[in-house]
Amino acid sequence: MDIEADVIEFKVPTENNKTLFIWAILPTLPEAFIYESICGIFSGFGALYLVKVCPNAAVAEPGFYAIVKYYSSAQASKAQRATDGKSLFQESPLKVRLCTRQNPAFSSEVRPLSNSKCQELANRYLGFNGWSSRIITRNAVPVLPCCVKLQDLSGGDDGRSDTETQALALKFGCIVELAFPPPLQLPGGGRGRGVLPEPSGPFGGVFETRKT
Repeated sequence: MDIEADVIEFKVPTENNKTLFIWAILPTLPEAFIYESICGIFSGFGALYLVKVCPNAAVAEPGFYAIVKYYSSAQASKAQRATDGKSLFQESPLKVRLCTRQNPAFSSEVRPLSNSKCQELANRYLGFNGWSSRIITRNAVPVLPCCVKLQDLSGGDDGRSDTETQALALKFGCIVELAFPPPLQLPGGGRGRGVLPEPSGPFGGVFETRKT
């Protein structure tokens, strides 16, 4: 039996051949139901990077359209062939096509995946015990101070007054490594860099991670 092999890259997919455009979605369906239905059906063909459901433009007929973005062009093509012209979750058939226009939101620049997306991919293809991660370095990133309004309960007619003070917004730059077991392990493992914009604690936030 022939086994099809595909390369899944740990980066934000920007290619047209990884993106499906779905339209002819009935206006009577709740948007949340459409989103959940599309996620459930199209995730059966491969890992999804993005699912977006939007109402049609005012100049078009009432209804919805959806964008589904895969990490794999082969999986996107297989999903298109299997779902185009099928009713799936509604009474009338859907139209599913591979995108032919480049979305301005997805440039040709290689962008790293977020840590959560990397973990999602690793869990899908390797299982929860098939990989590990660790923080290699963590450095403070200098940022401009910001003004914070504080309330002083001892001043004013009502016992309160507002004052402004300078506060330093903390940010951290991190390098995170994803390690894969043999035979998937590569020299240096999978590494990435990123900034924690709003840490919830000394080590809180989201790491931007890239496989190299």
